[in-house]
Amino acid sequence: MSRPVRIEFPGASYHVTSRCSDDTQVFLDDEDRVAFLQILSMVVARFNWVLHTYTLHDHHYQLVLEVPSANLSRGMRQLNGVYTQHYNRRHDDQGSLFQGRFKSVLFEPETFLVDLCRHVILQPVREEPPQRLASYKWSSHRAMSGAIKAPEYLHTETLLSRFGRRKAVAQRKYKDYVKAGATDASPLSARSSQVLLGSPDFVAEMEQRLSGEKTAKRGPRRAGRRRSLNTLFRDVDNKTRAERNEMILRAHLDHAYTLMEIGEHLGIHYTTVSKVVNR
Repeated sequence: MSRPVRIEFPGASYHVTSRCSDDTQVFLDDEDRVAFLQILSMVVARFNWVLHTYTLHDHHYQLVLEVPSANLSRGMRQLNGVYTQHYNRRHDDQGSLFQGRFKSVLFEPETFLVDLCRHVILQPVREEPPQRLASYKWSSHRAMSGAIKAPEYLHTETLLSRFGRRKAVAQRKYKDYVKAGATDASPLSARSSQVLLGSPDFVAEMEQRLSGEKTAKRGPRRAGRRRSLNTLFRDVDNKTRAERNEMILRAHLDHAYTLMEIGEHLGIHYTTVSKVVNR
């Protein structure tokens, strides 16, 4: 079976999992976990990631993050590579620590951010007593819920904003929401094509984007005739909404630009473009 293609673009959101090889533990003790979080902090800052949630397990770790600069693969190579160096030096080991490529699911944040973060937080304590959740040190839950100060590398604002405008109220509702999901099924069970999670419009757009990237690698048949987005949307700011919508339709149907490409060019969400195209 061929491995799934990874889709990367500015502003994409991912659920990431990276596991160790064989039966090796990624983290043998708390010193390893502290070292990993220090490296994660450095990678988040260097690659401009927006980290919403993390959890460390014995044999793997999980992240939920937004990647503004389309550099997920580069950042993950840095994260796993530097941590492997630490692990091998400290434990007198050698070779690869992690099992092949990391796994990522590209998801629609408007629909799945909250559910995915809850799923990740609950994973290491799902079989434990309820009070274990509040005391588990190696996830972002205590910082997100206000039990401890959030580290600089953890972005709490977006997730908490889903629960209320006042921080204290949002933190309380967030804690209640997480506790209520202890027996819920994984949102990842709704994946499409192994690597996509979102509404039908989102999945269709991402699959179209993926198809476009594959075509580009073979050489686009219409590349010589396709006008640029700058040309197609010249003076768009001076147009009426109806005229703008007609320009969007022509860019998509006549020039094969994806909904995401059009949205990024115009500074609007791809779902807005989708509504125009599907009227």
